[in-house]
Amino acid sequence: MKVRNFGLLMPVSSLPSGEGIGTLGKEAYAFVDFLHGSGASIWQVLPLNPTNYGDSPYQSCSSDALNYYFIDLDMLIADGLLKREEIYIEKLADCESRVNYGKQFIEKIALLKTAFSRFKRGKEFNSFVKEGKYGDFAVFMALKTKFGHVAWTQWEEPYRTYNAETVEKFVKDNMEDVLFWQFTQYIFLRQWNKLKAYSNSRGVKIMGDIPLYVAYDSVEVWKYGDKLFKMDARRVPEGVAGCPPDGFTEDGQLWGNPVYDFEKMRESGYEWWRNRIAYCFGLYDILRIDHFRGFDRFWEVPAGDKTARGGSWKDGPKEELFEGMLHLDIVAEDLGVIDDGVKRLMKNVGFPGMKILEFAFDGSKDNEHKPSNYTENFVCYTGTHDNMPIRQYVDDLDDSALEVYKKDLLEECELAGVTADLTDSVSICKTVVELAFASAARTVIIPLWDLLALGGEARMNLPSTVSEKNWSRRFVKSDFSNDLQSWLKKLSLINNRA
Repeated sequence: MKVRNFGLLMPVSSLPSGEGIGTLGKEAYAFVDFLHGSGASIWQVLPLNPTNYGDSPYQSCSSDALNYYFIDLDMLIADGLLKREEIYIEKLADCESRVNYGKQFIEKIALLKTAFSRFKRGKEFNSFVKEGKYGDFAVFMALKTKFGHVAWTQWEEPYRTYNAETVEKFVKDNMEDVLFWQFTQYIFLRQWNKLKAYSNSRGVKIMGDIPLYVAYDSVEVWKYGDKLFKMDARRVPEGVAGCPPDGFTEDGQLWGNPVYDFEKMRESGYEWWRNRIAYCFGLYDILRIDHFRGFDRFWEVPAGDKTARGGSWKDGPKEELFEGMLHLDIVAEDLGVIDDGVKRLMKNVGFPGMKILEFAFDGSKDNEHKPSNYTENFVCYTGTHDNMPIRQYVDDLDDSALEVYKKDLLEECELAGVTADLTDSVSICKTVVELAFASAARTVIIPLWDLLALGGEARMNLPSTVSEKNWSRRFVKSDFSNDLQSWLKKLSLINNRA
């Protein structure tokens, strides 16, 4: 990413589709064409991991498995594995604009099992299974199914405690169930690799996203326990992840993920992490690492605490983990509590950090998110998947805060040579997008909801909440108009962004 460029943030789940959720089918290819026609060279997606409780891709049952909900059913029809009359769209979706994950769980998995029953297993699939990359995930999911999808902590013994001999016998006795989950990964990769190859052929790179933590109810915790995480031999955590109190949350954020035992990981040269990053570069061209500050220091909360207030900072592996990786196209999500240690880590690794324009216009001249205060080695966003859309943010400001916001925005536009329109929240949103393009940042990423100047109804996630509105927002074909594409193309040419 050495040239000025731009891209769009569009979760796969949010793509238009007749299947109740975005898939790797024709609308994904149409979106790549839209990007190409607009001059964009990056498609940023959210994590592709299977979703778990709360439907969050950041709380997955596996760090490397792939979300079978994204498998395109039309492509399975073309493969002769499904019949058109077997797919009832009303069973998969409530409406165009939201994912119903409950329906996906019931109907999509049933359809995939039908496809698997017709799948002819050849050398390629057998080699895929033998390679074993997704073997642990397949066993974990087969066991989850056996025990009614409850967390592994509620499974019966001897399965609750990982044991190689027990797993081997389970696989032998339940081979078809285990192979089904291998099939979901095989088909996903077959569809994904075709889509990525097409995207690359159109000059569009895919930026993936890797969560820092894994869920407690995950194959990694079940299998590895205290070998990777700060927990005892019974897999009871000593501490869990979160964020300290700040101006927005007086109790901090209690995420609850198990934290890594980086001292133990160091003994193997951080092999698990290095393998994980290498695997991601087999899927993506660029990799965004979420909560990057956790590699310098992370906030550890004693297990059992009800809030994050009682936590404390613990040292992470710092740049040692990234030795030999500094040439990779990695974007470091360096938001949150940024102290001298994080700044030192960012300088030493050289990865571009992130600047968020939604945070920029607060009246402070020293605000690091103001375009006039940063240089080119950054990725400039209007907002992220965790922020409210710009339009909603502006609409929610009281009169005095809005005046400060508009005054700051106007000054930044004048410095950047952007003509500001501050008539209403829609115009302000458009102006913020244009300011992002004009900024010094080498790369600009615009979330779809900000590009379309949508309000609170389009918010992707409200952190620390569980809601059917989180992670479910979808877009429709009409959102990708010729006028929108032409505007982006104009901005890319004016601002010399490929």
